[in-house]
Amino acid sequence: MKKLPLLLFALVYTLAAADIDGPWRIVLRSFGEDTGSAKLDLKVQGDRLSGTLNELKIEGTFNNGDLKFTATRPNGQTFGTFEGRANGSELSGTARRGDDEMKWVASRAPVITATPQTRTFEPTQFHRFFSGTIPPALHINPGDTIRTTTVDAGGRDASGKRRSNGGNPETGPFYVEGATPGDTLVIKFNRISLNRDSAGSGDRIVDSALNSGYVREAKFDDKFDSEWKLDRENGFAMLAKPSEHLKNFRVKLQPMLGCVAVAPPDQQTVRSGWLGAYGGNMDYNGMREGTTLYLPVFQPGANLFVGDGHAAQGDGELTGDALETSMDVEFTVNVISGQGIGGPRAENDDYIMAMGIANSLPDALRVATTSLARWLERDYKLTPNEVAIVLGTSMRYDIAEVVDPQINIVAKVSKAALAQLK
Repeated sequence: MKKLPLLLFALVYTLAAADIDGPWRIVLRSFGEDTGSAKLDLKVQGDRLSGTLNELKIEGTFNNGDLKFTATRPNGQTFGTFEGRANGSELSGTARRGDDEMKWVASRAPVITATPQTRTFEPTQFHRFFSGTIPPALHINPGDTIRTTTVDAGGRDASGKRRSNGGNPETGPFYVEGATPGDTLVIKFNRISLNRDSAGSGDRIVDSALNSGYVREAKFDDKFDSEWKLDRENGFAMLAKPSEHLKNFRVKLQPMLGCVAVAPPDQQTVRSGWLGAYGGNMDYNGMREGTTLYLPVFQPGANLFVGDGHAAQGDGELTGDALETSMDVEFTVNVISGQGIGGPRAENDDYIMAMGIANSLPDALRVATTSLARWLERDYKLTPNEVAIVLGTSMRYDIAEVVDPQINIVAKVSKAALAQLK
């Protein structure tokens, strides 16, 4: 009979160990402020604790409800040490990184069991900012497909009715259940299609893309009409009131979205004309039907925005406006859990693409090249030398955007080249 308490203790200990197995959402708190959120995945075997903290590997111990572990970067460097205690459905304690000490708390990560569904969303309000402080327009689950509409950059819908102030008003935001900072949001665009027969564009190249001499000497006509007719049936656009030399000028319709974004980090609120690691006003004419976009998640739920439809656009969006129009959009969302990326990436049937967003063309090119190189190292298991051989012979660059507050360069490599890798 004296052995019964010992058996009970062993049973309670075993249950406690099993209770912390699985996914958690951990938040770091410094001076009372949440400074980071990530996915913590734990596994207990005996008193040994292992698992991952996003892409970090963790090793440690778990004894009588107390846990201690070290988090290590993929390159083997120590990220920090953690100690704490399990208190029912919560873990909490102290983390140390170098000389910094902060509190941490973890709660059970939600398990999404809902069957993916297709949902139609009719927007009644549009936003001209990207922010995690904007209440979600719709909560959706990974695997869901959303059918919705966007207004044009000036706020007009499919009927031409003004629904918002101008400045790239966005549809959304869509809160993706289970998406956590440190994850990657996956957006597959199944459909990006025109829903009206008119568009408007700029009629002069922006000064930042020209030599100063040309800007001084060019005699622009303020009465020039740059409204467009969209022939959706035959797949081309032409000026509604063309000048003499442009009477036969046709542009192939290639519908795209200029803006796709998640909420930026921390409490930032960014105008929808801007772009950055969160996506935003990237104005890449490769953002078409059939493209899959990858964006880093900075806020719980990601808060996904879409908008700024273009019927067609040349590289760089030289006039500051493409053929601006409204769109019907269908996309499917998913989440890559615990695997983050530094900035926007995309792929289609032919290419994988990494976007470099910076204040200058050289800086943007460096960011794009580095992002693509890291993609090949991580997902294709190439060494830096092997990456150099592949990109040195197969790299292509697109100049996506040169007229907005920042530059966007897209580095891409063909899937045909990558198919040769072992």
